[in-house]
Order: sequence, then C-alpha cells, then structure tokens
Amino acid sequence: MPKTAPWNYVPLWTCQLWVRALPDHLNKDPALARKTTQAIESLVREEHAKLLAALIFQLGDFQLAEDALQDGIESALIHWQRNGIPRSPAGWLLQTARRKAIDRLRRNKNFTSKSHQITHDVKLNALMQMDSEEMAMRSAPPISDERLALIFTCCHPAIGEKSRIALTLHTLGGLSTGEIARAFLDKQSTMAQRLVRTKRKILSAKIPYAVPEPEQWDERLQTVLNVLYLIFNEGYFSGGTDGQMRVNLSNEAIRLTRILLELKPEEAETEGL
Repeated sequence: MPKTAPWNYVPLWTCQLWVRALPDHLNKDPALARKTTQAIESLVREEHAKLLAALIFQLGDFQLAEDALQDGIESALIHWQRNGIPRSPAGWLLQTARRKAIDRLRRNKNFTSKSHQITHDVKLNALMQMDSEEMAMRSAPPISDERLALIFTCCHPAIGEKSRIALTLHTLGGLSTGEIARAFLDKQSTMAQRLVRTKRKILSAKIPYAVPEPEQWDERLQTVLNVLYLIFNEGYFSGGTDGQMRVNLSNEAIRLTRILLELKPEEAETEGL
C-alpha cells in the first residue's frame, strides 16, 4: 500500500477492514463510517473469490487482479461514505477495480521487449473498450462466476503441490500470506516468494485460465480434489501451536469443496470427498 494513503486497514484477505484515519471531512459521521465499513467487510467476505476470479478472467494476470481489487476496496472506503453505498456494491467494486487496473497499466511503461509492449497495449485497449461499453449502458456489470476456472488454474499439474495449496488458500480461501505461512510453519517472506513465483509461472507458462476440456476433466478434477484433501489433512492431523489456524484450514477445505460441488453438482467424486 502506498505510504501516502490517508487511512489504515487490515488487508482484504482477512476480511476485517476498518477506517481509523480518514480525512476529517469524511470522518464526521461515525455511524456512516461504521455502516460503510461493515458493508465492505460483508462484501469482501462473501464475494472475494468471485470478484477476484472475474478480474483474473478479464485481466489474465493474478497479481494485477489482486492489486486492482485492493485499489478498488480503498476507493470504496472513501466514495461510499461520500456518495452512499451503491445499488450493486459488487458490480461497483468490479468496475472500479478494472478501472484501477487500467490506471496501473497506463503507468507501467517500462518493458524489456517489444512483445511485452504489444501484450500490454492489447490488454489495455481491451479493458478500455469493456469500460466504454459499460459506461454507455450506465450500469454496473453483472459478475460472471469464474471460480471454477480459478480452482483449476490454481491446481494445475504444472504447479508444484505446495504451491497449489498455497495459491488455492490465498485466492479462493482469502487467507493472507502470513496465515498460510503460519499454517505450514514457514517464514512469511518464504511463503510470499512462493506465491509470487507461482503467479509468475502461470503468466510466463501461459497456463490457461479455463475449465478443462471434457477429455481432460477426470485427470484435472483429481488434482483439484487432492489439493482440497491435503488442505483438510494439514488442518486435521498437523500439530503446532496455532491450533485455531489448523482448525480453520480443515474448515476452509470443506468450504472450498462445497464451492466445487455447487459449481459442478453432478460430480460423484466431489460429493464423496
């Protein structure tokens, strides 16, 4: 987060946002501040994975999507107090996050190769076109549910087992880097590096952000189920001082399995897990 930001908050992954040092003209109504913060907390808690999945689908970049979503939440903390909570909070946040991504792409002009510049320009033009179409409709976009594709991307067989687990917990479970590091008894810096490397690998190896083709389904689904099973076991059987975090890991595995079952209810293997 930039040092000049006029507020403090807990990162979105913990779903515990609050306003402590808003500018005076925005902090005159404590009740409104609480209402706004509670609305954002609820939105992040309930829609985080869906919003992030939609952004990754549109941007094709895990890190850019995460940064843009965080930027959008920061904007909501200010704008919703000033202008009221929008009719479609999730749609507003998705649209704002995408515009924040456009701003980030416009600022990033340092490329090492012409091919990177071309990729950047194509992505920027596509986002600007999407934004223009929504402005013409004068409405926030519906949020397509891309979580199934996100699950399969995080659990792609080209990614190492521990990295699959960490990325799944981070993007779909909303756990912070520190929480994941504690769960696996790693240093936070080590886990942060692992997540960064994994996101870069997805981008550089062009791992598709998509649901597998029917002929690949059984094999790929088994990889996903293995990841969820390992997350559950890590919480259920492992020792360590942070017992609550271990219980949370098991609960998170159950929750993610339910999401998978919700998205593909006809899969007997998922139901069996």
